[in-house]
Amino acid sequence: MSTLAVMAQGLRKTFDEVVAVDRVDMEVYLGEVFGIVGPDGAGKTTTFRMLVGAIAPTEGDAVVAGFSVRTHPEEVKRRIGYMSQRFSLYGDLTVQENLEFFADIYGVPSSERLPRQRELLEFSRLTPFTRRLAQHLSGGMKQKLALACSLIHTPQILLLDEPTTGVDPVSRRDFWRILYTLVGQGMTLVVSTPYMDEAERCNRIAFMNRGRIIECDHPDNLRRRVTGNLWEVTCHPVREAREMLMRSPLVKNVQVFGARLHVWMETAVPDASAVVPYLESAGVKVESARRIVPGLEDVFVSLIQSQERGAT
Repeated sequence: MSTLAVMAQGLRKTFDEVVAVDRVDMEVYLGEVFGIVGPDGAGKTTTFRMLVGAIAPTEGDAVVAGFSVRTHPEEVKRRIGYMSQRFSLYGDLTVQENLEFFADIYGVPSSERLPRQRELLEFSRLTPFTRRLAQHLSGGMKQKLALACSLIHTPQILLLDEPTTGVDPVSRRDFWRILYTLVGQGMTLVVSTPYMDEAERCNRIAFMNRGRIIECDHPDNLRRRVTGNLWEVTCHPVREAREMLMRSPLVKNVQVFGARLHVWMETAVPDASAVVPYLESAGVKVESARRIVPGLEDVFVSLIQSQERGAT
């Protein structure tokens, strides 16, 4: 029996002359939380739409829940749940009516509908709001209703395309509590997210840029792959400081985080003391400089810049 929930090989999608997804290979194991992280336009949504059988690949194939998305897309759809970025709810229907509508779409047997609806309403804490129109729900409640609708047919695999974008932090935390309960029940999750704290919650993450997966591994392993010493420098003016540091032979890379700079020093450079006088001599006021542990955002930006340098 296969241990894979999803296996994509050479998955490619073009729209006229635009390459949206470029030969993606991906393996997602049963029972894991697999994250896809990338900027807008990276190809995440197009990848999801191919994996759920909504659009056909231009090249390559993916096997999802044991079926090819190219030759058996309807079999794939029966076995998965899919929550798109816009939740796909009907605002003029109540919470209860949305659940009933999606039960119709997925062909849930009549004998199973009421118990399943009650379970999902309790699970998502929406029981008191069954008669409320979906358009009158808060962002977090819409999010949980959309999740409940995608679970009405008890799917094997759940695919979530940036499900928490625009939702408040408390609702995001509550949403992930629900997701981990599902994983504990044996479900496999594939989720895209722009939030690095959510990426940290995944068993493995794939960094995606320009239609390609550039790295895929456990978050801790990805952090260990980046070489050099990372220093956080608080100074002003920030942009002039960055331009100066980029000209220094001691510096590999500089990223701007608000009023702070994340400065990647060469591994042989033990600390940032060498660049502080360099900045101050040009009139940059340095308030602090300290060594920090790279976060996933640091790793991702570093990998993207390496990819772009290799493409030039």
